[in-house]
Amino acid sequence: MPRLFTALTLPEDVRMWLTGLRGGLRGARFIDPENYHVTLRFIGDIDEPTADEVVAALSRIRRAPVTVRLSGLGSFGNKKQPHSVWARVEPTPELMELQADQERALQRIGLPAEPRRFTPHVTIARCKGASARDVADWLTVRGGFSAPPFVAETFALLSSRSSVGGGPYVTEDVYPLGMAHAA
Repeated sequence: MPRLFTALTLPEDVRMWLTGLRGGLRGARFIDPENYHVTLRFIGDIDEPTADEVVAALSRIRRAPVTVRLSGLGSFGNKKQPHSVWARVEPTPELMELQADQERALQRIGLPAEPRRFTPHVTIARCKGASARDVADWLTVRGGFSAPPFVAETFALLSSRSSVGGGPYVTEDVYPLGMAHAA
């Protein structure tokens, strides 16, 4: 069974802005532009009946489109060994509420809560072989990054096979954003 997660996919022009960040970091493996996304909720490996429940639960989410802004860069890991670099996604109330809706919907069908705090971002590279100093220098040079905002009118259920660094991702389903949240 593939690993499932929900995400906002990025329009072509934003992916092109992000490709300008590729390179210049020894030991990093840069993500292919077609695999850039904002993960909303990691689901993991689940069986077919549970996957059907996930699809049904996600289809009941009603939210307006979300404006997405990318500005700034960062890294995950620790000071001695960062493991990835990413573009920051502004955590607007609308984006945080969409993610929280998904979290609640998936917990209602019995999936465990996501243990990590939601930090909206787009992974640019995996840094398994990059030194902390090289990552810090790379971030310093490119830290003023920003891309034009875009409006996400859908979110997707994506799958991936177990592989090094993630991807390629397959779109399993797409859910429209366009209806106000039911009170």
